[in-house]
Amino acid sequence: MTFITHPLIRPESIESREYQLSIAMRALDGNTMVILPTGLGKTAVALIVAASRIYNDGGRVLMLAPTKPLVEQHLRYFEKYLVAKSPEGPDISPFVMFTGEAPPAERTADWNRSSVIFATPQVIKNDLIAGRYTLADVTLLVVDECHRAIGNYAYVFLAQRYLASADKPLLLAMTASPGGVQEKVQDVCANLGIEHVETRTENDPDVRPYVYERELDYISIDLPPDLKAAIQTLNGLIEDRLALLASMNFTVPKREKLSMRELNGINAQIQQRIQNRDSAAYSAASIYAELMKLRHAVTLAESQGSEVLKGYLAKLVAEGTGSGGSKASQRLAQDTSFRDLFNQSTGWTREFHPKPDVALRLVQEQMEASPDSRIIIFATYRDTVQLLVDHLAKHGIVSERFVGQATKDAEKGLSQKKQIAALTRFREGEFKVLVATSVGEEGLDVPSTDLVIFYEAVPSEIRSIQRRGRTGRSGAGRVVVLVTKGTSDEVFRHVSTAKEKMMHKSMRTLNTVLSSPRETPLIAEQASIEEFASQATTIVIDDRETSSKVVEVLSNLEALIRLERLPHGDYAIGDRILIERKTARDFVDTLINRDLLGQLKEMADAATKPVLIIEGGDLFVQRDIHPNAIRGVLAAITIDLSISILYTKDEQETAQMIFVLARREDGERGERKVHPHKSYHSQKEEQEYIISSFPEIGMKNARLLLAHFGSVQAIVNASLEELVAVRGIGEKTAQKIFDLCRREYT
Repeated sequence: MTFITHPLIRPESIESREYQLSIAMRALDGNTMVILPTGLGKTAVALIVAASRIYNDGGRVLMLAPTKPLVEQHLRYFEKYLVAKSPEGPDISPFVMFTGEAPPAERTADWNRSSVIFATPQVIKNDLIAGRYTLADVTLLVVDECHRAIGNYAYVFLAQRYLASADKPLLLAMTASPGGVQEKVQDVCANLGIEHVETRTENDPDVRPYVYERELDYISIDLPPDLKAAIQTLNGLIEDRLALLASMNFTVPKREKLSMRELNGINAQIQQRIQNRDSAAYSAASIYAELMKLRHAVTLAESQGSEVLKGYLAKLVAEGTGSGGSKASQRLAQDTSFRDLFNQSTGWTREFHPKPDVALRLVQEQMEASPDSRIIIFATYRDTVQLLVDHLAKHGIVSERFVGQATKDAEKGLSQKKQIAALTRFREGEFKVLVATSVGEEGLDVPSTDLVIFYEAVPSEIRSIQRRGRTGRSGAGRVVVLVTKGTSDEVFRHVSTAKEKMMHKSMRTLNTVLSSPRETPLIAEQASIEEFASQATTIVIDDRETSSKVVEVLSNLEALIRLERLPHGDYAIGDRILIERKTARDFVDTLINRDLLGQLKEMADAATKPVLIIEGGDLFVQRDIHPNAIRGVLAAITIDLSISILYTKDEQETAQMIFVLARREDGERGERKVHPHKSYHSQKEEQEYIISSFPEIGMKNARLLLAHFGSVQAIVNASLEELVAVRGIGEKTAQKIFDLCRREYT
């Protein structure tokens, strides 16, 4: 075996592979996307490129990955093989991993002392927006799992900021599976400024010597009679809903042809008729929601089994019979056939589907043949993950679940710290079987995984490739896909295979496409905004807003930004303006499901100049609400709460509006009036104005109090009992007046 020789790579540590060196040399010439099957050393390519950039150009290397476990894995790899130095001396580690848990000041200090930084993108994005450091001296930006660089994902903002601000920018993007739709891959390339694509498959001549055999088996499984009966009932309910939609003059397919594409087509028809103010379309939207729930129940029955289906039916009944449940859930819960199926499911005492036993048998066979094996079982749903862990435990096989951070229903998520710990225990052999959801698909470094089991086929070629890549990395491996006959499992199997073939075909022509002129979405120039004077007022942004495109645009406009947790509103400008931003849909949803007016009242009480920005869409077509109800709410917000309402087209326009407000606030001179109302001339009006400005008093109560006490001074000096005695003034209001008049000003 020959090894790579480089001044910044530890001697005799990394095997010299022709294809890796070839890709690395090409990546040093310009922004490159590397498409390489999992297990063939994308991280090694990144390390070779990083070593060359540091050696020749100095500066820092920033490596981004979507999850903390993957970031930690890259850190361990670079620490093991890269010889780097800290700008602050030989005794200080040049490597650092950024997490959102560390205080901002600590991250700034870590940035200054390090030459190689590993982080999730959101942390870096927040720090750049807050102005804690810049990317000016970053000579290499590595973007792992780069297929995520679409839409509003943080990769897009960071790549564009980097390419616009770095002194010597070079970007290396890496993925095992960019996707089969070439237009989407082109979008990723445009978002990352990619100039060239380097792709290899396991069948390429320079790769083939390093590929271990990977056996791929499909095991067909019969659907048991009990689940067939349940599916028949669910299909009958689906046919009833399709007939209802057809009677409302919607074009619908036969139940057997009801694919996701057809469902999207039905939804498009419904949304079009909602836009046309067709009242029947609102009822159709609720029927469509029932269809989605029933179709999901069928998928669970076919691919997951009776226990998961049983849990889902119980969830729908709970939603439909509890307070706040959707109309779709309520109607389902009242449907006789659905209730009969639910009642029947409560008597199920065991799992009917054969899949858990088949998975158990596969694990047992592998463990008997090779006791030191590592096995991963992938399942789409957390309920199935827990079911498999419990089923394996009953038969003496220790396994652990590997799921995302979010807690869903009764299923607790795993923090990133626990994810890393679980991977470490698995890698070191403390347990031999890992049962994972999709969070385990990207980047898991478990070289000795001998068997990967797909509990169900997945329709995504990206997920399928990544799952398969968990085995056959340093020795022969086996992949087994469990497929239920005559169900969505079989459809998904063929869909993912077709998509993967399409992906490989399109990748071969991608460089030709990239060489053609194509508009790249760089940072937008805001000429009209730039006509304003230089900004000095800081925009304080709630830290929960940072995933919004609004924050990115404000940062690109070079607004002064500070991130913190705001008790009210989303954006604060100076000491007067507080802004709540809501999309049109969110506005209506909050009105129906939460206390919109209460939320806005709290904001209005906390600011002299409260502002509500309603972004995008038409308020009157979002939900089935009478237009006068929405008009009444808008009137209450404007008149009763004195909140200014501004309408914007999209996130870009919202950011520009906030930017203009900040500029205008900065341009104000002299003392500002606390009460921005008209000048009062009569003594009576002045007295009413003073008392009406007390919290929750208003003009009506101000006049009652003044009529009772005769003067402002008498009201201020009144005892609590005297205030309560005034007709129309309750104890709560009286207590507020009494406390406010005696509270020390600090």
